Amino acid sequence: MSRPFKTLAWSVMLGMGLVATSLPALADAPASQTVANSDGKVLHATLDNGLRVVIVRETLSPMVTTQITYLAGGYHTPDGFPGTAHALEHMMFRDSQGMTGAQLNEMTGKMGAENNAFTTNDATQFYFVAPSNYLDILLHIESTRMEGALLTQKDWERERGAIEQEVSRDISDPGYLAFQKAERILYAGTGYAEDALGTRPSFDKTTATDLQTFYKDWYAPNNALLVIVGDVDPQSTLAKVKDLFGKIPQRKLPEPAPLKLQPIKPETIATTTPQGTGSVQFLYRMPGMKEKDNAAAQVLLDVLNNARSSLNALAVQGKVLSADAQLQPFSQGGVGVIEVGFPKGGDAKQAQADLDGVINAILKNGVPADLVEASKQSEIAQAEFNKNSAVSLASAWSQAIAWMGLGSPEEAEAQIRQVTVDDVNRVAREYLKPDQRVTVVLTSDNNGQRPSDSAGFGGSESFAGNDKLDAPLPAWAAEKLSKLEMPRWTLAPVQMTLDNGIHLIVQPETISKTVTVLGHVDNNAKLQEPAGQEGAARLLTTLFDYGSTTLDRDAYHKALDDIAATESGGTDFGVAVLSEHFDRGVQLLADNELHPALPQQGFGVQQETLARTLAGEMQSPQYKMMKSLMEGLLPKGDAELRRATPDTVNKLTLQNVKDYYAKTYRPDLTTIVVVGNVTPEQAKATVERYFGQWKAVGPKPDVISKPVPTNPAGYTVVENPYASQDQVLMGQMLELNMHNPDRYALQLGNDVLGGNGFASRLMTDIRVKHGYAYGAGSGMRFDRSRSIFFVQYGSDPDKVAAVDGLVRQNLIDMQTTPVKDEELTNARQYEIRSIPVSVASIDSIGRSLLNWAWHGEPLDQPMVAAEHFLTMTPEQVQAAFKKYLKPQNLTQVVQGPAPAKH
Repeated sequence: MSRPFKTLAWSVMLGMGLVATSLPALADAPASQTVANSDGKVLHATLDNGLRVVIVRETLSPMVTTQITYLAGGYHTPDGFPGTAHALEHMMFRDSQGMTGAQLNEMTGKMGAENNAFTTNDATQFYFVAPSNYLDILLHIESTRMEGALLTQKDWERERGAIEQEVSRDISDPGYLAFQKAERILYAGTGYAEDALGTRPSFDKTTATDLQTFYKDWYAPNNALLVIVGDVDPQSTLAKVKDLFGKIPQRKLPEPAPLKLQPIKPETIATTTPQGTGSVQFLYRMPGMKEKDNAAAQVLLDVLNNARSSLNALAVQGKVLSADAQLQPFSQGGVGVIEVGFPKGGDAKQAQADLDGVINAILKNGVPADLVEASKQSEIAQAEFNKNSAVSLASAWSQAIAWMGLGSPEEAEAQIRQVTVDDVNRVAREYLKPDQRVTVVLTSDNNGQRPSDSAGFGGSESFAGNDKLDAPLPAWAAEKLSKLEMPRWTLAPVQMTLDNGIHLIVQPETISKTVTVLGHVDNNAKLQEPAGQEGAARLLTTLFDYGSTTLDRDAYHKALDDIAATESGGTDFGVAVLSEHFDRGVQLLADNELHPALPQQGFGVQQETLARTLAGEMQSPQYKMMKSLMEGLLPKGDAELRRATPDTVNKLTLQNVKDYYAKTYRPDLTTIVVVGNVTPEQAKATVERYFGQWKAVGPKPDVISKPVPTNPAGYTVVENPYASQDQVLMGQMLELNMHNPDRYALQLGNDVLGGNGFASRLMTDIRVKHGYAYGAGSGMRFDRSRSIFFVQYGSDPDKVAAVDGLVRQNLIDMQTTPVKDEELTNARQYEIRSIPVSVASIDSIGRSLLNWAWHGEPLDQPMVAAEHFLTMTPEQVQAAFKKYLKPQNLTQVVQGPAPAKH
């Protein structure tokens, strides 16, 4: 995938972007050295060939993440070939010496691993998350790819179709295209002027020889960083790294072109968008991550994003629909984006004037000192929260060393600590000048124009490929993956029911000095909102931001800032806080959840905001797509088809919302999960102290929808005049619920069909063999009364019919022929071995326990499922697909240009 758009940490689930810097272009690498910290949990090393290695022992779950970053991205690509680094990223998943792409895909699935890669302007990163006992295999894979990628023309012809489908998807977004144009203006004449994604013309003229040259130039150990975090022994892991990577020779690196910034000529980019709302964005050139002002720039954007900031006040007061500030960081620069949203048909000029007012006031008066301190404390607290996940911890180390040129995350934290109010004001006045920005105005409009270079992306009728899902594995992986054993289950939650009916679950963990509290009130707005009051639940959710009856909005958010906590209220509520502030965090959470302020003024603002948002949202292609899908799946008149409209929202009164709150928010329908540095006794006492007086009134409401039969076949095209690519959803209601054991046969079969990434039939057929789509997959969603099967993919209009044919044929094959033993083994191994990965962070542990609990499942649900998977036969999978799947009943919705044929 290409450049994400966020700061600091990224993960396999969230895809947040990081950027990298170039190592010195030296022929001689640094001398080999190893440094371990005092407790032996962190080890730094530089091999003789220049490969830098960081190994961190983190024992929350028996898993490990590897992140290998090559410090070469869009900035380093040849002139006229901006997508070279991105293309090479894709090709690294194809054949290497001693390891085929098919073997890589199968090993990933068999390990129960998750892997991916992304390319930014400065770097390309490849990452794995897998059970820790497969670290040897991960290291073999990465060492093989570092030196042995084959990069054949045949493989490039195959992969080009998929990467061009990715480009086709991204250029269907006017917001992305506008950002591209802004980059070209802000960084004209530099390697940052072109986005790392690439273009169709650049890929059309790219050859395998071009990719081989880029690979040989930049993919060298002395231009790479390897970070390993997880349940591993640092010393023995380093020995393995030396054995596998140490023999790879260093190379003399090309000298990157120096960055020569040109004066910015202010410009406005005005375009339309199919989104239901518009936006005004101010884009600024910002300091790079290795520059001294980077920390102050980050604090500045944090200040703007603070709930009490003048920027957020625009939304709180109803002047704009939304407000946000983001940073897209580069090694030697970056793009700051400050934006506000306005409704369809709204006044873009007024929104821009309001945003101008905020920025001008900062330039004149500076930023509030207390918000600078709050932002600094939030950043410092985040360093502790990074320890709650091996992935986020690895990301923090990778960023600090490779991208910031520091020695550790602690040094990055020290930079934040040193930021002063004067630093923030100086950076604001230097970088937020009106005459040095690009203004983007996106206006919501149903009429658009497809990108001019979007026709005929990628794809071939047949590659006659031999990519198999059951390829013999390399010797270094075959034996390790041949024996399937039940994983070690590491969770031991303590359950209790409080006197008022709250189901409390506590999972003590000491990986960090933090506590995460997550809660859910079982509810169903489609059944609980009175007729004509659709939208009451959504409107109520927005009002929790206004504080409590004891603390108004500003006082409430200041109280959260004082303890560097993040909190949210609603039917899904929670707080994440340093453990020393656990009591105060739960007190504030309960105050907001049980005594929301629900002020009349806030109600009026949010009512108008929601109504105006819905007015545009309901005309957007994405809304129409999902609406059409649900109308195809459910019987006419079903309660789940009820939808809020501007009319229903405008008719609501504050009393309607208060009444909805009173009947919906009940302790006897509430589950609370506490995970972190706290004992069950402490957690119970604290939760009882602040939630114990909450009482339920009247009988429990019915919150579970009635079962429905399988839907009839359907087909709908939702026109999106902006899209060059069709987004396709195919779905079917399944006549079983999550408590029916047949779900396990369906789930395992879905892994074979399209739920296990590149190790599944749909991905192999549609992407690997034909290049018809960037991605294609299937899923099953099992619920307490209703379940859904779906397929999704994105493809050019002239390829939709071909992809549909492959989807339907694969479904029929699942029903008429037992899956191969090897395929079922792959799926079984994926499901069982991925269990440690599924609960490998404090957040995933909390959300998993919460989800299982309120759905009425056991708190070791993955292990229960694993017992079913162990004994599953091909015939059972076939029988389940034959019983529940009805290819002739699929309802299909296509968003984009009308397919060439159907």
